Amino acid sequence: MTDLAKEKAARLLKKRGSLSSLGSHEVRAKELVGKTKDSISTVSYIDEPGHHDDNPRPTVQMENTYQLGPTKRFPVLMVKEILKDVLASYLQEEKYEAELCRQMTKTISEVVKARVKDMMIPRYKIIVVISIGQLTGQNMRMGSRCLWDATHDTFSSHTFKNSSLFAIANVYAVYFE
Repeated sequence: MTDLAKEKAARLLKKRGSLSSLGSHEVRAKELVGKTKDSISTVSYIDEPGHHDDNPRPTVQMENTYQLGPTKRFPVLMVKEILKDVLASYLQEEKYEAELCRQMTKTISEVVKARVKDMMIPRYKIIVVISIGQLTGQNMRMGSRCLWDATHDTFSSHTFKNSSLFAIANVYAVYFE
């Protein structure tokens, strides 16, 4: 390589944000006039956006499992016991307050979801719905609808009451093919 080509290559690499050993020590000697250095570190900015747009990373192809049904059924009774335990432990001595109950629904749903996921039931999506209301002698009916596969999807439900509030907890287990 001629000196002119080496300088041009070094400028191009410097402009792109990468210094490599392409232009030997003579090219860098001109840049480091008066400095005594034996080696130069290599810096690359390949991970910054815009530098590698020409060569996108290949997408990973996942293979199908061809598993159309669950290997293990969702344990409805165990989940019902979890619901009973969590609702009783969080709401046994509580009085109804709107703001407190709003936070409690979020907390209880996260705790229930974590405990159900700890059971490690494969290929089920877990949906937890908690409703807490004031108990003042009123009558209430609740219903829910969703797209459902009756052979694999299931749910577990529990109702809790104390002197000032009621709570309804539903856990839906939807099989994910």
